[in-house]
Amino acid sequence: MPTNWIRAIRSFTLAATFTVLISVSAGCNTVQPPSQQVNDAQITAQVKAKLASDVRPSSLANIDVNTTNGVVTLEGAVESADVMARAAKVASSVSGVVRVNNNLLVIPAPSEVGH
Repeated sequence: MPTNWIRAIRSFTLAATFTVLISVSAGCNTVQPPSQQVNDAQITAQVKAKLASDVRPSSLANIDVNTTNGVVTLEGAVESADVMARAAKVASSVSGVVRVNNNLLVIPAPSEVGH
């Protein structure tokens, strides 16, 4: 094999390895200290538990809860504006919650459309 080909293959392999290492390390990197990550996980669990007891059960499967630095984000679809507001109120009542980003969408249940 010519020397140029060997150099090209080595360069490509080195560049590919470097790219993979950067991608993997960036995906594992976080600016949150471990204690904050645990606290955020606890907040998420508490919000989900309160939603389970205080919001319509049919809505729970459609609500995703994520917490970062005490900021809770609610995403998904619910059947009414009342459920959307109630979910945000429940989330904001959990200790440690700094703010609630309510990204829930109201999509009426099929039986409620047109009535």
